[in-house]
Amino acid sequence: MNTIKKETIKFGIFAEISITEENNNPKSFPSHWHNALEFTIARKSGCKYKVEGNLYKLEKGDVLLVWPQQIHETVDIPQDGALFTQFSSAILESNLDLVSMSKLIYECHYISASEHPELTRHIADRVMEIKNIRDSSDPFTETKCKLCIYDILVNIGEFVLRERKDDIPDGFTSGAAYRYIHEACNYIVENSTENISQKDVAESIGLSTFYFSKIFKSYMNMSFPAYLSSVRVRNATKLLSDANLSITECAFMSGFQSTTAFNKAFHDITGHSPREYRKLYR
Repeated sequence: MNTIKKETIKFGIFAEISITEENNNPKSFPSHWHNALEFTIARKSGCKYKVEGNLYKLEKGDVLLVWPQQIHETVDIPQDGALFTQFSSAILESNLDLVSMSKLIYECHYISASEHPELTRHIADRVMEIKNIRDSSDPFTETKCKLCIYDILVNIGEFVLRERKDDIPDGFTSGAAYRYIHEACNYIVENSTENISQKDVAESIGLSTFYFSKIFKSYMNMSFPAYLSSVRVRNATKLLSDANLSITECAFMSGFQSTTAFNKAFHDITGHSPREYRKLYR
């Protein structure tokens, strides 16, 4: 545990987006986490990374995806072997359709260039476009870079939907039920720090508690309590980075009603206790 650190991302001249220069990649970097998304393009074969305990060996052109708060490690990369971009999770979390797909897309970490050449090439092209825009004097630099990031996220989302089509119910992304789920997710995110119940959410979108529970689980692949806990744990991971807040304060500020419930949910979701997770932040 003591070898894992929290990485603080410095986004540079404009907020929420950072991209490395080719010669600034470390050959290795110990286990760490951050609140940003990190997408790596392998420019040479032989890049090795660990994400959530799984080892990935990248060939040239492969893409590695690390989502917010996921513990990862650069095991070994050749000199000038990779190019990566990091951007704030706020870019993703401000769009409800991406939030509602997060459980699916957060499980996607590796895209093979040999198996999916068009997608990996498209992502690489967009990352390079971000780099070129960032280095330009365009007055709309930040906005244009974010458009590229959204394009990447949409393509990854569509890729995941295709790959997981057998696990996704018909009409998952259309119809009244999907709109209800969007409304529900929005309500949960906006009110997660309050003592809300499944009944509160159902009433806010005009459904019975029974029907809401049924469609929510079918769409989100988890129960309402599990999703609410995951949102609150995400809140807590951000609060834990503030050394001025006690763990108990983080628990209640993130929406949990007891430290016991907080500790259990946090460990179940992250694999670490809040205290252990805070130690990762340096």
